[in-house]
Amino acid sequence: MSKGIPRKSSVQDGAMHRYKIAKGHLEKVIKMMEDNVYCLDIVHQSIAVQAALKSADRVVLENHLQTCVADSIRSGNDRQAIKEIMKVLEKT
Repeated sequence: MSKGIPRKSSVQDGAMHRYKIAKGHLEKVIKMMEDNVYCLDIVHQSIAVQAALKSADRVVLENHLQTCVADSIRSGNDRQAIKEIMKVLEKT
């Protein structure tokens, strides 16, 4: 399967935006920890980090399915493409 990252700039921009949101939320969690903020407020912010990462991951995964996986299937490498996707899904 291709190891490149074929994607439209809109996909790139959308994923990057979501990852930057996650980064901002994580920086906030770290600051809250340093400032000894109330535990549940920290957890709420941490949940926001996780949600932002999941959102970005969905964008990247959808792009991968539409480009790399589709190309692999068309070129007869469907087993390898499915194997890679299943390996990633095992981590979720």
